[in-house]
Amino acid sequence: MVRFAARDARARAIAARGPSRHLSARPLNMAICHDPRYAIAKLAWMRGQGIWPNGRRYLWTDAFGLVLLVSLYTESGDRQYLNHAESLVADVVRVLGRPRGIRIGEAPDRDGQYFHYLAMWLYGLSILGQHIPDYRKMGVELVGQIHDAFVVTGQGVIWKMKEDLSGPYPGYGFGALDAFDGYVSYRLLDETALADQIADMHRLIERSAPELLVTQDLGIGMMLWMTHFFPTEDWARAQRARGLQVLDHMWVEDGYFCREPGARDVRFAFTNYGVSVGLQAADAMPDRVRRLNTYFETYRSGDHYDREAITHVMACSSHFPGHLIRGFGQ
Repeated sequence: MVRFAARDARARAIAARGPSRHLSARPLNMAICHDPRYAIAKLAWMRGQGIWPNGRRYLWTDAFGLVLLVSLYTESGDRQYLNHAESLVADVVRVLGRPRGIRIGEAPDRDGQYFHYLAMWLYGLSILGQHIPDYRKMGVELVGQIHDAFVVTGQGVIWKMKEDLSGPYPGYGFGALDAFDGYVSYRLLDETALADQIADMHRLIERSAPELLVTQDLGIGMMLWMTHFFPTEDWARAQRARGLQVLDHMWVEDGYFCREPGARDVRFAFTNYGVSVGLQAADAMPDRVRRLNTYFETYRSGDHYDREAITHVMACSSHFPGHLIRGFGQ
């Protein structure tokens, strides 16, 4: 899940052309897609195949899966989904939990800690905490474990750390979106308890947002998703407009968004589903959201992603965003 920010002339020319025309006027708590039956059927299939939640732990996938399970509980009132959510948290802590923070994944090559994965997990805990407040406390405690290790005052948030948080993972520097990730997840978790940490992130955002242009598909999707929580703030207005304009030039009429401008033949299902979540949060390009969902139902990459949990859990999030959209269930 690499995040890229670009300052090249071509991308800036695209962003300067003005706002996208593909907007709609939907209530803020209504997603473009709302298909819980799709998610329920996909969950049953994944469980039967040993893919998720009974496969290997991977924090990014588990974070989205946690939101999905709580969303199904909110939608249906069926307590089994809340029980499954609690079981998932317990298993993530058991398998990936470390004295400080949470490992990237269970597989041997998923060592270290990514800040943006942790931030997404914090968001999931905040959603579960709407029903069981102790999970908000768990999230606040996790911030206390990780924040000072990842944040370099006045410079940025380190993208990947060693597993014990003793220093940056070799070869990794600052993440382009990580301060935004932290700012949003911290505020939604507990604005009072995390006031100092939120202020740290806000200062970093003010430093980077004016010049930041994201040109990678998933990065744009996640930035759009973050902007919809605080849409009147300057950074959110600017990033929403830039992201939609760049995406407009990444659309391929076959039914998908390419990886980045100029790479029109490169596509990934899970990143397109992330774009879908961002567009649904921004209430933009509804026809393209539906078309990409249709396209990737039959698309096969012919590699490990065809059976990876990340592909199928993100598909559920695209078809049924639930609590990924502000105000869901209200």
